[in-house]
Amino acid sequence: MASSSASFAKPAFFSSTSSSSSSQTNSKFSALSFLYSTTASSIPITSIKLSRHSRRFTIHVNNVLKTFDPSQSSVLTPNVDPESSALGLKPTILVSEKLGDSGLQVLREFGHVECAYNLSPEELCSKIASFDALIVRSGTKVTRQVFEAAKGKLKVVGRAGVGIDNVDLQAATEFGCLVVNAPTANTIAAAEHGIALLTAMARNVAQADASMKAGKWERSKYVGVSVVGKTIAIMGFGKVGSEVARRAKGLGMNVIAHDPYAPADRARAIGVDLVSFEQAISTADFISLHMPLTPTTNKIFNDHTFSNMKKGVRIINVARGGVIDEDALVRALDSGIVAQAALDVFTEEPPSPDSKLVQHANVTVTPHLGASTKEAQEGVAIEIAEAVLGALNGELSATAVNAPMVAPEVMSELAPFVELAEKLGRLAVQLVSGGSGIQSVKVVYRTARGPDDLDTRLLRAMITKGIIEPISDSIINLVNADFTAKQKGLRISEERVVVSSSPELPVHSIQVLISNVGSKFASAVSENGDISIEGKVKYGVPHLIKVGSFDVDVSLEGNLILCRQVDQPGMIGQVGHILGDQNVNVSFMSVGRTSRGRKAIMAIGVDEEPNTETLNEIGSVPAIEEFVFLNL
Repeated sequence: MASSSASFAKPAFFSSTSSSSSSQTNSKFSALSFLYSTTASSIPITSIKLSRHSRRFTIHVNNVLKTFDPSQSSVLTPNVDPESSALGLKPTILVSEKLGDSGLQVLREFGHVECAYNLSPEELCSKIASFDALIVRSGTKVTRQVFEAAKGKLKVVGRAGVGIDNVDLQAATEFGCLVVNAPTANTIAAAEHGIALLTAMARNVAQADASMKAGKWERSKYVGVSVVGKTIAIMGFGKVGSEVARRAKGLGMNVIAHDPYAPADRARAIGVDLVSFEQAISTADFISLHMPLTPTTNKIFNDHTFSNMKKGVRIINVARGGVIDEDALVRALDSGIVAQAALDVFTEEPPSPDSKLVQHANVTVTPHLGASTKEAQEGVAIEIAEAVLGALNGELSATAVNAPMVAPEVMSELAPFVELAEKLGRLAVQLVSGGSGIQSVKVVYRTARGPDDLDTRLLRAMITKGIIEPISDSIINLVNADFTAKQKGLRISEERVVVSSSPELPVHSIQVLISNVGSKFASAVSENGDISIEGKVKYGVPHLIKVGSFDVDVSLEGNLILCRQVDQPGMIGQVGHILGDQNVNVSFMSVGRTSRGRKAIMAIGVDEEPNTETLNEIGSVPAIEEFVFLNL
């Protein structure tokens, strides 16, 4: 229940958040602000150069480098702040496996890069606490121990490739570390290799080549099979699987696919029929595997699976070795259920030299070459470098794998509302009094959009960030927002209210309500007993438009003073005079009232934080019944 107004004794109706807490989460700063601190440190500015790379601008001042995106608000906690840039401090990036030169060049333009290959798990754990980002391929295991050893320093793990089964995503999320991958650059290379293995296997190319080099001429032994008119089952219809399907269609094959998450319209557009797992494996002449390795898919191709396949089936795997029970595959090959297999990946890499599977006469093998083209290697290097640098700059990568998968077009559309969401959360939590703790938060989105046309995950995460960070030592970002809220027992519910506004705008306004708590500012309490505030974006800037039942209109920039007062002439002048005498600049002021001559709320935006004496003087004005200072 909200506290009654009788419990508020002037002049104690204010509270402030520490400046350190504010600086941790202040995601917007002047692009040139670090110039001033540079000169203040007596470092002469002898050259300034402005260059543009992709969507980021880079400013070089002597040897000081700062990269920023003027169109973005931070949706992740940035690791590089203006003060660090002023001191010439760049983020540190560890590359633990070979990366293309183009990617390394992109990284070195932004941060300090150390390439340390073939690290043991112990060596990686001993080094990782010095780095902001880690880039790996498939060989480095990024375990819970690595995240623990990082002691909160590590903010981004970049996987140069698609699969992320070598990264402990649960631990990464708990420690607030973003994991990004490079899923598109090697798509074509992997698909091409899958088709190369398919045709090489069908025509016994590898075996015939080895025979001829041994001095033999065995034409009758290596009679192959045609692929035209044969049915191929694509198991996993993602980026690589769909590209293999396109190429198989070009070879004249009948293509079916199984993927429980694949959209049927995308499959139909390629001319592919989506079928059940059982139908796929029982009717296919060729089976091409493109599924991730998860607890569900681990050894999904086993004795039982092989027994349900068409006799003489041929299997290609350029995905993950662990999806096949390799001992079971050897038995299926020996029995003739599987006529041939072409494998690029294995459960253990490299496999044992005496592996029965590798040495089998009907198996064609390559050493994980799916992404090994010059073009793909450079493309992956650039893609992962830009994803990592974007994350270090506070941007949300569209390739993030342990954050809500928000489409790029959705992120772009919601960008103006990201700062509003965080500011509302930060404002609401500062209105709470008492020690019972916040347990229930409701977010109401007023929108003209339909229920399926508004993705609110990004906004919910930023409201959570605004609520949790000011009252805890947690650093919240889009990666760990939901997890941290759950850990702290915070229930966040969402509601959408359809209003008559422009459907071009995703959100008309956002309301935050906190239930079952007391309030430092009784006027912020709604008729239902909840602390209630509402805001909207106006002219690209977040505004507070309602406090409790009072309408206001004030920009959410800098700091905010809320006063409940008797509605009478001269109040704006009195408070403005007090602030002016103390050299506190007023940026915005708005008054909302219930009716003329009764109660009113004055919302005042101030650039500086008034001292205690100034706030006490405001509270001593007879017509002011309560007030609160809020640090945004």
